[in-house]
This record gives sequence, structure tokens and C-alpha cells, in this order.
Amino acid sequence: MKYNQNEFSNELLKEIMYVERALEDILNSMLLKYKPIFNKKNVTFHGEFHIEGDHPFTPEYISSISIGISKEKELIDLHIIKIWECYRTFLGMPISKAIPGSKIVWELLDDTLEDVKEELVDYITDLLAA
Repeated sequence: MKYNQNEFSNELLKEIMYVERALEDILNSMLLKYKPIFNKKNVTFHGEFHIEGDHPFTPEYISSISIGISKEKELIDLHIIKIWECYRTFLGMPISKAIPGSKIVWELLDDTLEDVKEELVDYITDLLAA
């Protein structure tokens, strides 16, 4: 779901922080559950919660979770889900510098936490079946 600059609020900030924490918890529980299963297949299962930037309402802030597998330190597969992204646009195109007339746009993950959890489980199940 996209938000514009005028939609900044403490409620939105709280929602972002809640979703980030909840998805980090989901990721950590999946790592505990599935890591031993992948280890038995001689494959390493990785997962990470990642934040780039200082504050959710500043451009170039991105939060995401990722899961992937590697074998002998070579990445085999990677799945990334962006949670929150803040970027600057000009005439609808993303830009990196602040120029007159540019706007800050925020984008929050549209899926529910349950949908994301199901997506991750489906992805992991597919990896295990391969």
C-alpha cells in the first residue's frame, strides 16, 4: 500500500514497527524450525531481517526479510520480501536526490502477516522438495 507525504502519522509509524517486529519473529521461528532439516540435506538455510537507512519516513529507508539456501558457501536460491520502503519521486519516477517538486512516497507490504508466513512456508517447502 502506498502512502504520500501528507499521510505521515504516529499510527503509521507504529504499524510499520509492529509489522517489522512481527515478521522478524516469524523469520526467527522458521530458522529454528527448518535449519536442522536443511542441514540434514547438506544445505545451509539462511534468513535475515534487514534495515537500510535511519528512520522509516526518510528516503532510502528499506526494511525487508530474506531467506535463502546455499551449498558450500555458494548461494543457490534467495527470496526477499520488502516490508517498508521510503523513496523520493519526481513526476512518478524514483530519484535519488531532492529536487524542487519531488515527493516522498512510502510503500508498506500489502499482505497480511499470515499471508507472508504462508508464502515463506510454501517457498521453504518447494526448496525442500527440490
